[in-house]
Amino acid sequence: MSLRLSLLCRTGPWAFQSRSIVVPFRFVCVKTRQQNQTSEDTEMAATKASLVYTIYRALSYGLSPLLYLHLRWRKILGLEHQLRWPERLGRASLPRPPGQLLWFHAVSLGEGVAAIPVIKECIRKKPELNILMTTTTASAFEVIKNRLPCEVIYQFAPIDTPNAVDAFLGYWKPNAIVLVESELWPNLIMDASRKGITLALINARMSTKSFKRWSRPWLLPLISLMLSKFSMIIPLSTMQAVNFQLLLAPPSIINSSGDLKFVVEEFVSEEEMRSIEDLKVQLACRKVWMASSIHKGEEEVILAVHEVLIQEHPNLVTIIVPRYTHHGQQIAHKLQKEGQSVALRSQGHKITPGTNIYVVDTLGELRHLYRITPIAVIGGSFLPGFTGHNISEAAAAGCAVLTGQHVGHFSSMISEMQQLNPLSVLQVSGQVELQEALEIVFRDNKVLEARREAAKQAYHCLSRGTVTRVWNLLDSQLLKHALS
Repeated sequence: MSLRLSLLCRTGPWAFQSRSIVVPFRFVCVKTRQQNQTSEDTEMAATKASLVYTIYRALSYGLSPLLYLHLRWRKILGLEHQLRWPERLGRASLPRPPGQLLWFHAVSLGEGVAAIPVIKECIRKKPELNILMTTTTASAFEVIKNRLPCEVIYQFAPIDTPNAVDAFLGYWKPNAIVLVESELWPNLIMDASRKGITLALINARMSTKSFKRWSRPWLLPLISLMLSKFSMIIPLSTMQAVNFQLLLAPPSIINSSGDLKFVVEEFVSEEEMRSIEDLKVQLACRKVWMASSIHKGEEEVILAVHEVLIQEHPNLVTIIVPRYTHHGQQIAHKLQKEGQSVALRSQGHKITPGTNIYVVDTLGELRHLYRITPIAVIGGSFLPGFTGHNISEAAAAGCAVLTGQHVGHFSSMISEMQQLNPLSVLQVSGQVELQEALEIVFRDNKVLEARREAAKQAYHCLSRGTVTRVWNLLDSQLLKHALS
């Protein structure tokens, strides 16, 4: 059975000619059913997304008083800025300059530092554009405020409640918003979209835990709706690009540029330079290695390795840089109680001939410290449940880079470096392998130098051109529409 379709074909200015095409009737019916089914599925997904977002918005509105009390409690604990914490409620502390405004938002220190080179490029290319940057954590604020160009407005980001987001957007009126990495907040994204504000997500990533959560049947329609509001998404790796497509982000908005966390900018004040040079003098003629971004529990691994290494190298100095400053003070206090000679950086302690452990409990110095140690062990990677930390700063400084197995999305960074040169990063399974690897590099200077050179070369290769590519995409696909 077939269906005869008549098409009117224009052959002249006013004349039409009838032409028939024979189409299988079954094909037409199946195609129509498929189209109807697709339309129904799309409509159902949109309805689910709208329902889930309505519930989220109602809950975030209802919980606003509790979130306000939570912020006040965090302020008491020192986790929020003592004077500027009301900014988290959308209450601006600085005037909004006239003209067009581009808002960059990053949650914490690592993401904020990754955004700075792009912000500087934006200022160079479009000096007439006002730039607003926000972060969430007080630790990020203390470090980043000194690294941003003076013309950038710096505020704390609003919590994702309807009132805070509406107050923030209503005051600053950004023309476009650039979110960094994984800052996917429903009220912010949906309200910005309703107000006609263009959205971009750069260095985009989705942790395994977040991907599993968003992939659940009742959340997938919501994340799909949120991602559809973006004009551009730039994932930090091919695997992350796949993750976003699996979460139903429109393929047309996904672009590639490279990982911004490979970009390490040099920034050091005269005071910091003097302090680092002084520390370098104190470490002269000593065997040195550093364990950075150490989380609670990992110090046991580091200290156990230290105890073994010091038997063979009595002049060894182990530098421990905890992820959180209060943890460093806890480590130092515990070791002092055990009778060990420990120097604590925040107290201005010097490294004397009897000092074998140096604990750095200060903020914003990690990239400078990498310059004075030949070996960097990157923490947040030695215990299950951890997701690693950025290794590029250590590689840029020419350290031999070692890390554990639990590295989360940083596995892409490690894989890219190892593909360029297998010696650039060494992953170890735990305490025993870490100890053995350190014994080798301490005994054989050729091995140490080969690893240092490999890390530095891999870093330079992977960081080249990333900022330019990101800026070109932002300019052509975001700002062209947002500022027109």
